[in-house]
Order: sequence, then structure tokens, then C-alpha cells
Amino acid sequence: MDIEKLKFDEKGLIPAIVVDGTSGQVLTLAYMNRESLEISMKEGRTCFYSRSRQELWRKGETSGAVQHIIDITADCDYDALVVRVNKDGPACHTGAESCFHHPLWTGDAAPGFSLDALMEMLQGRKDSPKEGSYTSYLFEKGLDKILKKVGEECTEVVIAGKAEDRAETVYEIADLAYHVMVLMLQLGISLEDVRGELAKRHVIDQKVKQEKMT
Repeated sequence: MDIEKLKFDEKGLIPAIVVDGTSGQVLTLAYMNRESLEISMKEGRTCFYSRSRQELWRKGETSGAVQHIIDITADCDYDALVVRVNKDGPACHTGAESCFHHPLWTGDAAPGFSLDALMEMLQGRKDSPKEGSYTSYLFEKGLDKILKKVGEECTEVVIAGKAEDRAETVYEIADLAYHVMVLMLQLGISLEDVRGELAKRHVIDQKVKQEKMT
């Protein structure tokens, strides 16, 4: 896209909505001028324009919470940007993952499912055990019980897969995923830890593919 198509406002600014490239969570709303946008594109990390300080600032310059840019997309009118990033730390100066963390209103529509939301719910069952909760029961019994369940669910996945029963395999994979997530919380492993490991392997895989092509 030609940067000349962008419509900066009368102050030479354009809003930039920063989104987590992994979870899709909105991290912050900041502003860029032409110079900060060009720096962002050149360096591959977010650089904004501070309206209060009237100066450029690179995200993470002092905090270390750098945002590495995946891509930048303009809206249909070319007067707003969405910046997808991989972040090294919290987006908010308060230490929160996102600047948007003050609930204002909740409607009747059910939120979409996400592994992050499930992980948060499981963490809640661990921190504040609930009577009758199977999750709380697993945490109460401890590591050996959790590992036993993970082993059992692995076997169930193998049996269903061997039978080529798609519906049953999906069901058993879901059971296994749940118990693995319980194990992760028991050992202090986050989804980000696993995503990071998978990302490393993706990079290695891409390098291998490139080497085979050359």
C-alpha cells in the first residue's frame, strides 16, 4: 500500500489500533504521524507520537515491552490503522496486558470461546476452589492425579483415532486438551510459553523449507 494514500488529520496524526497477533486482543489505541509510521515500518517495532509530550516514542524503550510488528493495515477510508504485533511484555503502563481493562457494560450476547478465557477460568478454580468443581478437585488431588488423567486421555485419543471415529476423536482431544491445561497451571506453564515454543519451531521449519529450495 502507498503511504501517500493515508489521510492524516489536521494535526498530522492517524489513530493506530494495536492488536495482539496471537490472541487478537486489542492492546492499545495510540497515534502515529508520518515520521513515526515510517520509523515503525523501517525498524519493525511500534513507534508512536505522544500527543501529551509532543514527541515520538518507541514502545518498550524504557520498559522493555517492545512490540514487534507483524503487519499494518489501513481501513477502507485510509484514516485509521490496525497494527498487529508480537509483544515482549504488557501493553499498558499499569502492567496490564491490554490498556482496555475497565469493564463498562455487558450485554446478553455470549462471548466467543477462547483458550485464553478457558485458562483464566481454570486459574480461578485453582486460586479459589469451588465445591463440586471437577477442576478444583483435580488441583486438590495434585500432580499425580492430574498426570494420571492426562495419560488416560492420551490413550482414549489413540483408541478413537485408531478406530477412525472422527467425532469421538474430536471429543477425546478436547478432554485431553482440558487436562493438559490443568497440568500446565499446576506446573506454572502459560499458553504464551507453549505459543512461544511453537513459534520457534515454525521459524525452524520455515528455514528448513527455504534451505531445501535453494
